[in-house]
Amino acid sequence: MDILFNYILRTEVFILVLAIVILKKSIIFVPQNRAYLIERFGKYQSTREAGLNFLVPFIDHIGADRSLKEQAVDVPSQSAITKDNISLSVDGVLYFRVLDPYKASYGVDDYVFAVTQLSQTTMRSELGKMELDKTFEERDALNTNIVAAINDAASPWGIQVLRYEIKDIVPPQTVMEAMETQMKAERVKRAQILESEGDRQSAINVAEGQKRSVVLKAEAEKEEQVLRAEGEAQAILAVAAAQADALRQIGEAADTQQGQKAIQLDLATKAIEAKAAIAKESSVVLLPDSSNDPSSLVAQAMTIISSLNKKG
Repeated sequence: MDILFNYILRTEVFILVLAIVILKKSIIFVPQNRAYLIERFGKYQSTREAGLNFLVPFIDHIGADRSLKEQAVDVPSQSAITKDNISLSVDGVLYFRVLDPYKASYGVDDYVFAVTQLSQTTMRSELGKMELDKTFEERDALNTNIVAAINDAASPWGIQVLRYEIKDIVPPQTVMEAMETQMKAERVKRAQILESEGDRQSAINVAEGQKRSVVLKAEAEKEEQVLRAEGEAQAILAVAAAQADALRQIGEAADTQQGQKAIQLDLATKAIEAKAAIAKESSVVLLPDSSNDPSSLVAQAMTIISSLNKKG
């Protein structure tokens, strides 16, 4: 009985272990962003994606495990010759991902190595179409052209190149020295241009200032002349008004008896002064007999004053 019991127990244990093994071989869990390629009898059977999947035990097995994530691969430094026969040392970084796990597994032996080599050859080809100066100025266009060329060639491999970034472009030392000399000359040229522009602007500002100063000075002189003329005109009007007022007062005073006497006295005084002036010019002065008469003296004075005014 013990022997039979032990045999049965061993059989149950064997069946349990076999069931566990079969169950383990039948169930697989595929991680996120990965793909398992299942082969049956050495032939591709299906592609299992993330989640729970079942297999035929001992018949199906995982032939390849492919990551569907974006991958970055460093492209080693290499030598390339530009259109103007300048040798450059160029390296970069390639970003790609697997679109079709079947093609990536069965279309090429090592897709990472293949796409890296393809990027190197494509980069050399694209650099050969450009001159040295353009490689620095049009780096974005160069990256775009490389990506387009790689995608065309790598489509049978199930690979999509997302972008290619050139890290360093290193020309020979002699070219570096020549470029440094050229950049130094360009900086000197820009400095001289800026200095000349500053001088030109300064001269323009000085000329504008002088012009403005002359205009302001002319306007000030004009305003001064206008004010002076207005002042002189007002002075003339004031003098004329004063003279008119004086004449009016004299006329009013002349209408009186005392005014007439004052006028006669003034005329007599002027007559005497006129005779004195005539005596200075001539040694002989003839006086009429009626010179002692005031009226006659006034008339004579008026005559002498009139003759002096005509001579003057």
